[in-house]
Amino acid sequence: MKKIRLLMASLLVGALAFTGCEDMDDNAVPVNDFIWKGLNLYYLWQAEVPDLSDERFANQGQLNSYLEGFSSPEDLFESLLYQRGTVDRWSVLVPDFRVLENALQGVVKSNGMEFGLVYTDGTQTAIFGYVRYILPNTDASAKNIHRGDIFYGVNDTPLTPENYQSLLGADTYTLNMATYNNGVVTPTGTTVTLTKAEYAENPVYNVQVTEVDNHKIGYFMYNGFYSNYDSDLNAAFGNLASQNITDLVLDLRYNSGGSVRTAAFLASMITGQFNGELFAKQQWNNKLQSYYEDNNPDALQNLFTNQLSGGASINSLHLNKVYILTTRSTASASELVINCLKPYIDVVVIGDTTTGKNVGSVTLYDSPDFGRSGRDGSHRYAMQPIVLKTINADGFGDYSAGIAPTVELREDYGNMGVIGDPAEPLFAAAIGDITGNGRPIWSPSKKHKGFKDSKNIRRFGTEMYIDEMPAGSAALQPIP
Repeated sequence: MKKIRLLMASLLVGALAFTGCEDMDDNAVPVNDFIWKGLNLYYLWQAEVPDLSDERFANQGQLNSYLEGFSSPEDLFESLLYQRGTVDRWSVLVPDFRVLENALQGVVKSNGMEFGLVYTDGTQTAIFGYVRYILPNTDASAKNIHRGDIFYGVNDTPLTPENYQSLLGADTYTLNMATYNNGVVTPTGTTVTLTKAEYAENPVYNVQVTEVDNHKIGYFMYNGFYSNYDSDLNAAFGNLASQNITDLVLDLRYNSGGSVRTAAFLASMITGQFNGELFAKQQWNNKLQSYYEDNNPDALQNLFTNQLSGGASINSLHLNKVYILTTRSTASASELVINCLKPYIDVVVIGDTTTGKNVGSVTLYDSPDFGRSGRDGSHRYAMQPIVLKTINADGFGDYSAGIAPTVELREDYGNMGVIGDPAEPLFAAAIGDITGNGRPIWSPSKKHKGFKDSKNIRRFGTEMYIDEMPAGSAALQPIP
């Protein structure tokens, strides 16, 4: 079944610099032509933007005259988006598709410290950071910095909502460390200097089995739906299956998304008894939806499966219940797994309300069919406009405000715990529910409002994509 390759990405200002602008033709009209025609065909809100109407231009000459009125491709792109910043917060135009392709597989510049940022108090004038996890074989892994550490400044400058991007976006910076006690952040005078380098993150972060009261509980922290690591994901479930676990705790707290196909694989690994049944269904703009329903209805569906893309058998646990740990950073493909498992098995969500990204965007290149093959070699522009929504087998997909937890338990910045340790607060809450021996759950004060995290402050940090484009849809363009 052919699919459209998609990227779900927040349009967030990040520190990642793009190269390749020098390759663009001085005449921006060819790039602008690609932008208009791609948005006219695929944009989810195409019908809501008058300048994208099929009747807007009678011929190519009229379209060219319109396109010549914009000073840059970026200006045109922004002018064609629907209610930018409120409805469409995520569509992106990039000058170098190579950076995008790397980011889709978790290849970015990183010092190895994944962190969260929160407001220090109700005035929302200052922020502090806390370390979520450290990536192996990075600069941070060789330094004295660990999960749960607190920092309040960079290069002796306190962090604020205005300066965090420039300070934390640098290739090298020095963190000013602090302690956290009952809501109070206190500088310690110590520092840690970190340097970024290109790094490919394996999202299979931690796999363990814990035995408690006749339960063999598998714990799996998974931090990104990167399809290059599907075999590693499958191997992790093979490990859990070989130990005959009775229960699974899936930790998606810091997983901001990725491949929809990989999401279907993960759901199939958790279950296994629903092979061939509907995992998710896509909803496009009106003209594409009608076209696919008439010509290629299978293109609108993602199914549970028993094989990876290369034909390897999926290692399935055949569970009827799963525990999923979440935070505000749990997004897109992670939310898709939660929503699309719910019609089939019992899903217990422990943590905080998720991000609420129920829309996806397509990776478009400047080629006759908007695929990578045959693209215009005079520039490297690509774009990811929002093109669809997803729904589950029950027809539900309205979680733009986030998916609320079954058990609300926010992370305690003063007691983050050790990942995979049964005493870590969120994992402990899941164990208590599984065994029936849980104590009343205490959640820390909500005095600290969440701000950003290390993934959503870099471009393409939150994404969702499908891997292949259905044939024929390019013929729907009103202007050949």
